[in-house]
Amino acid sequence: MFQIRIHGRGGQGVVTAAEILAVAAFLEGKYAQAFPSFGSERMGAPVTAFCRIADRAIRLREPVMEPDALIIQDPTLLHQVDLFAGIRPSGYILINSARTPEELGMDELISRLPAGHLRTAPASEIALEKTGRPLPNAALIGGLVALTGLLRSEAVGRAIRRKFPGKVGEANAEAAETTYQAVASGRPWPSREKSHAGTN
Repeated sequence: MFQIRIHGRGGQGVVTAAEILAVAAFLEGKYAQAFPSFGSERMGAPVTAFCRIADRAIRLREPVMEPDALIIQDPTLLHQVDLFAGIRPSGYILINSARTPEELGMDELISRLPAGHLRTAPASEIALEKTGRPLPNAALIGGLVALTGLLRSEAVGRAIRRKFPGKVGEANAEAAETTYQAVASGRPWPSREKSHAGTN
């Protein structure tokens, strides 16, 4: 069983991200569950959601305390909440940021995890360009499956389109695929490269 914990703020689609991930797993013939933690639902308040994916029926119902993967949708939470509690020694972490993990001061965490298991992706920037709104949830699901190999990007796109029919779904699926490619390649998002080139 693979367990994911997603941290963000109210209004960023944290719970929706867990639901999309679960649906993508179902589409690949796996068992999955997704649920939020219960607490303040105020806009901007810290929110946590959980997702479990397995090849057999899932009996657990408690919150994910020892995640195999973490998604951090809002980097302002990095030094306010103990986001990394319980992360497994072989775990994966994906942070929504245009800065590198080193620039975010994650050196100690980098040293604890296998090489390449802690990554960043500018999901809000990608979402803004593709959808017109800086909501990083769908984009980060694409990045997570690239980082972990847990599911195929095609399943994520189908799950997003099922959740958001029409143009909204297409735009979010494109954001997820763009983030998938950025994380899979290990190179900066092309738009960032262009913006740097334009300032030279």
